[in-house]
Amino acid sequence: MLMVISPAKTLDFETPPTTGRFTQPQYLEHSQELIDQLRELTPAQISELMHLSDKLAGLNAARFGSWNPDFTLDNAKQALLAFKGDVYTGLEAETLSEAQLDYAQGHLRMLSGLYGLLRPLDLMQPYRLEMGTRLANARGKDLYAFWGTRISEWLNEALADQGDDLLLNLASTEYFSAVKRSSLKARIIDTEFKDFKNGQYKIISFYA
Repeated sequence: MLMVISPAKTLDFETPPTTGRFTQPQYLEHSQELIDQLRELTPAQISELMHLSDKLAGLNAARFGSWNPDFTLDNAKQALLAFKGDVYTGLEAETLSEAQLDYAQGHLRMLSGLYGLLRPLDLMQPYRLEMGTRLANARGKDLYAFWGTRISEWLNEALADQGDDLLLNLASTEYFSAVKRSSLKARIIDTEFKDFKNGQYKIISFYA
């Protein structure tokens, strides 16, 4: 079984990683293509494109400018330990044993607007690029067009390595929309998290 989750906006690159083990992202040539394009944008253009404050736009312009594909533990961090949204807080990744990290590495993938698909121990550098960003590029009008069927193909490869065909979708609609279902050679289990409130079940964004 392979599980896919969304990334998080909140990042932690201050806390030292709890393991010295890491892998390199598998699709950095595609990330570099996006970085090259993002570097051409001014902070004001980034602010408009991503709906960010001037401060955050400036921060991310600096991140794009300093992004370097030669990832080490000095300039990057393992993805599972770097993301700090609600899902990742719940995972308590910093408490996982080496054996549990091994399992996660084989069975968990994180969708990403910049990296496409990340394994838990893949190093990443800080960024903000949500999958729904309408960044026109050489491949089309947005990031869905940019990634095309690639993410689906990479998931197929990961499932084939497992000898399994079960994909558990725990990602948001925004991110799983980057996965072309028609290209997947998998049985997909979709999930929907709801909270019982005022006599009915409703999707609560905190849990979703």
